[in-house]
Parts: sequence; C-alpha cells; structure tokens
Amino acid sequence: MQLPIYLDHAATTPVAPEVLEAMLPYFTEMYGNSASLYSLGMQSREAVENARKIVADALNASKNEIIFTSGGTESDNMALRGVVQAYSGLRKHLLATPIEHHAVLETLEKLEREGYELEMIPVDSAGLVDPMEVQKRLRPDTLLVSVMHANNEIGTVQPIGEIGRLCREQGVIFHTDAVQTFGKLPIDVKEMNIDLLSVSAHKLYGPKGVGALYLRRGISFSRFQEGGEQERGRRGGTLNVPGIVGLGRAAEISINEMDQEADRLTCLREYFFKKLTDNISGIAFNGSRAYRLPMNIHVCIEGVHGESVLLSLDTAGICASAGSACSSGSQDPSHVLKAINMPRDLARSALRMTMGKTTTIESIDYAVESLAQSVKELRLMSASCLA
Repeated sequence: MQLPIYLDHAATTPVAPEVLEAMLPYFTEMYGNSASLYSLGMQSREAVENARKIVADALNASKNEIIFTSGGTESDNMALRGVVQAYSGLRKHLLATPIEHHAVLETLEKLEREGYELEMIPVDSAGLVDPMEVQKRLRPDTLLVSVMHANNEIGTVQPIGEIGRLCREQGVIFHTDAVQTFGKLPIDVKEMNIDLLSVSAHKLYGPKGVGALYLRRGISFSRFQEGGEQERGRRGGTLNVPGIVGLGRAAEISINEMDQEADRLTCLREYFFKKLTDNISGIAFNGSRAYRLPMNIHVCIEGVHGESVLLSLDTAGICASAGSACSSGSQDPSHVLKAINMPRDLARSALRMTMGKTTTIESIDYAVESLAQSVKELRLMSASCLA
C-alpha cells in the first residue's frame, strides 16, 4: 500500500496518464489557434470538435449544444446569467435548493439583488428534493429551476428526471449542475428533460480549468463573455485546446468504464460504511443511503472537531476533507449541513471521504484504523481538558 491515500476525489482527481498523453501534442506540436484558417489551426479545430462530439454523445445531445468553458463554476454562472439576460425580465421567479454549489447560489443571490425573486425548494434531512415540492412552487412567472444532480458534500442524488419533466410541462427552464455525476452516473438530457447542464473536467481525471455547458437547442441565451465569435458566438475567447482535448479524452474513458467503476465503488462504499460503524462509536452517516453517489462517504463523529481529525489523518498520510473544497477555511458549518437542519456542534465534526480509481480495500482498512485512532486520541484530549 502506497501513501498518501487519497480520499478527496469529490474535490479533484489526478489527470489520468491517457488524458495527459492526449493533451501534450496540443501544447507543443499542434499549437495552432482553433479559429485560424491554416492547417495548423484546423488541426486544433478538429481536435476541439472531436471532444465536443464525445461530450455531446455522453449526454445524448447534439454537438452544437455543447459550449466549452473554464470549468464548472463558469458553466453554472453562464447557464443562469445567460438565460436570465436573454429573457430580459419577462419572468422574474427563480427556484433552487439551499444545498446548491456556491457557484449557483451566489449567482442567484446576486440576481435577487437585481430584482429577481429567488425561492428555495426545501430538502429533507438526507438532502433529498421531493419533486412535488418543486411542482407546488412553479408559477406562471417562474423562469428557471436549478437543482444539482448530486450534492458535492453529502452525496445525495436528486430525482432530476422527474423534476425536469415537471418543468418541461410548465414551460420552465431547467438547469442541473452535474459536475459530480458526469462520467459517473448515466445522464440523458432528452430523457431527463434537461435544458442546461454544467460539467467540469477535473472531477473525472481530466485537467483543471476546463468544463462544458450543455445548452438545449431552442433555449434563448445571452452570450456570457464578450471578445470574439468563438463557440457559435456564445462565449468569446481563444479556446483552451489542450484542456478541451483532455476533457474529451477523460469523458471517453469515464463513460466506457462507468458501469464497472460505479459497481466497484458502491461495493467499497458499503464496506467502508460497515468498517466505520464497527470501529467508531458515535458516528452518524449523512445523505441518502438509497440515492447516493457510489464514491461518497459523509459522516459526523461525536466529540471531535472535523478539522482536528483532518490534520491527524494528514499526519497518517490520508487526504480527506470537511466538506466542499470551495468552502475550506471557513469556521462556519457547511451551508449544506445547515440546510438539512444538522445541529451546529455536530456539523462541525463533519468529515467527507470520497473514493476513486486508486481506492482499495487495503487503503480503506488503513484509513478506518487511522481514523479510529485519531478519534480516540482527540476524545481523550477533550475529556482531559474538561476535567
């Protein structure tokens, strides 16, 4: 077993060797600008269009419905802003859940300050949305609903197909952040009635700094970034050809391996759950057990502080997190744990462990052994401080 043991795949993943190999020529040999007319540029353009087809096919979409971006955050911002600006205030009501990624929530909150009405769809104690709660809140002036496919912290997978159907029936635009699920769970934008969908490469063994937005043909959309006619006039700027090639190759590999890897990780997840229960008292599992990402373990542990546990695990050569990487450093409990009404003290003990291709039973055994020892020591320290 080789250290470190990486259990933070929801935050990022290493670039796969095959992905890096596919990218390298576009840094040094085929470096032409994909908007150029000469052959060097056309080589880059061909590579971009090949990646676009791979991403589109993975979603059961058309090539011209895929816009390449700088990552999931831009894709979320672009989806929400692009639709709202295109409809120019004709409808003012926006719906989302309180457990969305900050890229969605902060964009919507800014739109609220600009005069839009933002309403939150409640989630249950597992972070699950009831589609009927969406239906109850749909109004004639509802423009857009945004519900993430799976939560990046507690791993709950939402019934987006049913939510999409309800939105389509009412003529409401539906966006889903699929950063945690693209390449890991089946997604069919037609069958699920999705209008906009956000993707990021670095969550599926691709490079950082590149992503994609699916925009259904026929949806009115205002260009998000000025500066050129790239991406069919929807996003100006020179394309990141090596990154896009990397996204395409990573998506291709992930889709081919998806079923097998999902089954493997689900088995490891259940093994992980049992080992934790058998070895650590006062442990609570968060998120839905029935509707859950295969690789996600999220727990709270009584009597310890999550960040203290993380530091102890790091000393043992284990990488984990207390929640979203975008919120690291905050002293407040996660907005996701607040939304599911977790008590503040318990929320501060949160620990997220997310598995990936390098995770094995041996690495799980070592992680549980190290975590149990860490919890024991921290509880003893806390008891002596109170004595």
